Amino acid sequence: MNAALEDFLQHIRHEKGQSPQTQKTYAALLNRFGQWAESHRLSDWRDITRKHLTEFLKHERNRKPQGQGEQGDQLSPDSVYLQIAALRAFYKFASAEGLVTANIAENLSLPRRWKRLPKALSDLDIEKLLRPPLEATATELCTTAILELAYASGLRLAELRNLRLEQLHLEDGFVTVIGKGNKERVVPLGRPAIEAIENYLSVGRPDLVRPRSPANVFLTQRGTAFAASTIWNRIKDRVKRAGIKHNVTPHMLRHSFATHLLEHGADLRVIQELLGHASISTTEIYTHVAGKRLREVHDQFHPRA
Repeated sequence: MNAALEDFLQHIRHEKGQSPQTQKTYAALLNRFGQWAESHRLSDWRDITRKHLTEFLKHERNRKPQGQGEQGDQLSPDSVYLQIAALRAFYKFASAEGLVTANIAENLSLPRRWKRLPKALSDLDIEKLLRPPLEATATELCTTAILELAYASGLRLAELRNLRLEQLHLEDGFVTVIGKGNKERVVPLGRPAIEAIENYLSVGRPDLVRPRSPANVFLTQRGTAFAASTIWNRIKDRVKRAGIKHNVTPHMLRHSFATHLLEHGADLRVIQELLGHASISTTEIYTHVAGKRLREVHDQFHPRA
């Protein structure tokens, strides 16, 4: 069983191009099933039936979340959803490779997931956040360029971290982005973001470069590429100094990018392309957060408004 799991993880890593976080999540979930199967004396994937899968999922639904002690509730629907998704992905691969005789996970039903509406910063908060600090140090120029680019392009945190110099096409006003599944997309930039990046590249980045620095656009004070936590702490510090009181999450600049585009009349398909969403259904969540804009349009154009 372990050998088959390793083959699957190699498949999603090298052929599907899944993100490291997805790989880590699938590995943990499938290893949990492997441990359950071992405890039930099942040592081969071909010995496992649909009944075994449903018994395991029943066991998972009743399991307390880790770290919750005796007071914990049952596992959340989102966690069960991920467990089923991992089993379905594995069995689809294993069936295609002939590792199992049939895809017994194909018809496992996924539980309904509540869609969490994305929160966006207001125009005033964006203005506060993007206001450049008085100190024009290399670190501050780097943070300003990160924030301007994040809001101008809607890049994911990982895409910002991993952006390389050769992906910048500032004279032509765009960047190329390698997103989920190693899919490349082109994202245009506005003049403020271009100016912030050019200023950082000419004045700030040379002070951060060390002999072994990578070709990443954004570098830490040690001349290394950013870790996810480091770049996020840098943004949180700027949020605090901007006087923004409410909690700001890593994805909020991306959500703000999409929400503000939609509120100003952008086509949903264009937003989908800019965000790098594989399915329009993922982008459609933003239609629920543009209520203010819908009310304004209704009031302006409907004869009985």
